[in-house]
Amino acid sequence: MRLSLLDRSRTRAGRSEQAALTDSVERAVAAEELGYHRFWVAEHHAVPGIASGAPAVLLAAIGQRTSRIRLGSGGVMLPNHRPLLVAEQFLMLEALTPRRVDLGLGRSLGFTAPVREALGRPAASTEEFADEVAQVRDLLEGTAPLTARPVAEAPPPIHVLATGAGLEVAAQLGLGVVLGGPVLLAEDMGERVAAYRRTFRPHRGSAPHVMVSMDLLLADTDAEARELALSEVWAMVRSRETGAFPPLEDPARIREKETTARERDRVEQALATAWAGSPATLRPRVQRVLEATAADELLAAGATFDRAALAASDTQVMELLG
Repeated sequence: MRLSLLDRSRTRAGRSEQAALTDSVERAVAAEELGYHRFWVAEHHAVPGIASGAPAVLLAAIGQRTSRIRLGSGGVMLPNHRPLLVAEQFLMLEALTPRRVDLGLGRSLGFTAPVREALGRPAASTEEFADEVAQVRDLLEGTAPLTARPVAEAPPPIHVLATGAGLEVAAQLGLGVVLGGPVLLAEDMGERVAAYRRTFRPHRGSAPHVMVSMDLLLADTDAEARELALSEVWAMVRSRETGAFPPLEDPARIREKETTARERDRVEQALATAWAGSPATLRPRVQRVLEATAADELLAAGATFDRAALAASDTQVMELLG
């Protein structure tokens, strides 16, 4: 079972957005030293709590500080871009960091209506998304009507984020798939992944590849891990109340706030289902999901206010399935 990390460049109260990007680079360096297989970054536009809107730029910076770990996007949201530009960016990354680059493609739009308006593209249908993914693939491989440059000896592999019809698109085009969030918890997820493998159409010798993404946070005790999870849980609760996704806050400060009964209920409900706990508690939960999906890889995506505690969690994740 390969283990990888997804970092969303979360901002933290009292620290600059520039610091959030530096934190991502430093986390990647540490991930390589720990032996993680991949380090992925995300794309979020004009979100107050997230500093990275340009995965290719951040990956280029990380590539200059690392030498072995694979680098990728979780993911580039294809409706926001033209296929040629995506292919050019990742061919550039491949040229700068040979045989280390992955391209994760998703179809989500902006976080709010003003962001979606600024990006200027409506939601793509399943057919449009599949067509644009195929265009990117052909451009990366040098089989499109025009040649995207720089030409790569080994084009970056593509992984499709399984939102909506992502599993079907990935199977149709012979690509890997990433399962996460509500998609991962669907009652029929095992059946859907089995269908992905059964209907997979190999492309140039490709084989099915299932990556499972979880917001894992580990600590020595369940109580400690739940406290770490509070930073992200509180941000999600506040986003539902205000429509704005805030920076991560210190759990101790969160506990001091005056909150409504509804906010407290939402916090407790989210903490009860969070992927946060001691290794002994989380190991069987994680293994059940990995077995149900026959996953090839685990992509840990946790975040918390305390950067030292996050680093300790990353270390424990590496030992979780040992």
